Amino acid sequence: MNKAVIFALTLISTPLFAIDLSENQIDNAKVSANGKHVTLLGNGVEVGQKAPNFKVVDDSFVPVTLDSFSGKAVLISVVPSLDTGICSLQTKHFNEKVAGEYKDVVMLTISADLPFAQKRFCQAQNIDKVQTLSDSVWHDFGKNYGLYIKDMGLLSRAVFILNKEHQIVYKQLVEDLATEPNYDNVITNLKAL
Repeated sequence: MNKAVIFALTLISTPLFAIDLSENQIDNAKVSANGKHVTLLGNGVEVGQKAPNFKVVDDSFVPVTLDSFSGKAVLISVVPSLDTGICSLQTKHFNEKVAGEYKDVVMLTISADLPFAQKRFCQAQNIDKVQTLSDSVWHDFGKNYGLYIKDMGLLSRAVFILNKEHQIVYKQLVEDLATEPNYDNVITNLKAL
């Protein structure tokens, strides 16, 4: 049996564990779902700081880190789950309307979905310019960027732009999980790179 399949089945069959993290003090009480504030866990980040490294997996369970994109500008679109309407729209928007215009910028979508679900979504929706990465294994991205939603196991919706030195030059934390990011602000900041 394929090692990736065995690894994934182990993850799915292993009881879920609680992540013991402190609250994100930078973005505390800034995000809501269904009219109620959610608690974000992990280390919040701010514009101007060096982007923290992270470890996620691609659709074949191969580890990917921010260092994998050394010397390249990076746009990170963060979504709770690709299989939901707004997350799907956000990912399609960056794939269809942004990635082609900014070929020198690595376009990533990170969610807590399992890699199998991400791969299925990308094939069904013809996502071919944005690379989807999963934070489901180590929750490292959520911890390092302060986006892990307490008691939900999902990531909060956000967009980051990193310059070639991986300094955070733009951060958009979407205040309501049920709304899309402000794409115009993202484009303005991409043009400024």
